[in-house]
Amino acid sequence: MKKRHLAMLLSKLEGFSEPKPELEQYRTPGNVAAELLWLAHSAGDIVEKVVADLGTGTGVLAIGAKLLGAEKVYAVEVDPKALEVAKRNAERSGVEVEFIQADVSEFSERVDTVVMNPPFGSQKKGADRPFLLKAFEVSNTVYSIHLAKLEVRSFIERFSADNGFTAFRLATVPFEIPAQFFFHRKKLERILVDLYLFRRVPDGKA
Repeated sequence: MKKRHLAMLLSKLEGFSEPKPELEQYRTPGNVAAELLWLAHSAGDIVEKVVADLGTGTGVLAIGAKLLGAEKVYAVEVDPKALEVAKRNAERSGVEVEFIQADVSEFSERVDTVVMNPPFGSQKKGADRPFLLKAFEVSNTVYSIHLAKLEVRSFIERFSADNGFTAFRLATVPFEIPAQFFFHRKKLERILVDLYLFRRVPDGKA
């Protein structure tokens, strides 16, 4: 499968039926998801690997990982409504994903790779920290999406080093957010996000 084809497939998936602002439930755009997954795939971190998508939302990254040849994919999501959509998307895509309704803090399976689009922290500062902490706990290899801002980049570098990981900023790409909440002023907001790879430092010290 080519990256362009993957992006098209992921773009056609069903979005949130009842998005919740407090959970920052924005659908991961198909092109952004495909870019992150393709980077992971090219590095040998998807095919025949056990993958976890923490905060899967509507299942975009989880489904994409399975389409690219992951052996098994766990998709963790606290919101039951979002999980219903994710399950429908997986069924329509013809892939098997193990969906888990739980807070990410409750997930404890060791996996080869984590792929995730955690909350950006726009509504609640530091909302991405529990996701990063859990990802660092269950895997040595993490791919994640974060706001492309200097203060966020500084935080990411410090936080990953403090937890025994090295952060590699792989790409910066546009991320489109359609108006869906009362506080949105534009029909379509375009922001920039960084795509990161985090790898555990062998001796556990960055």
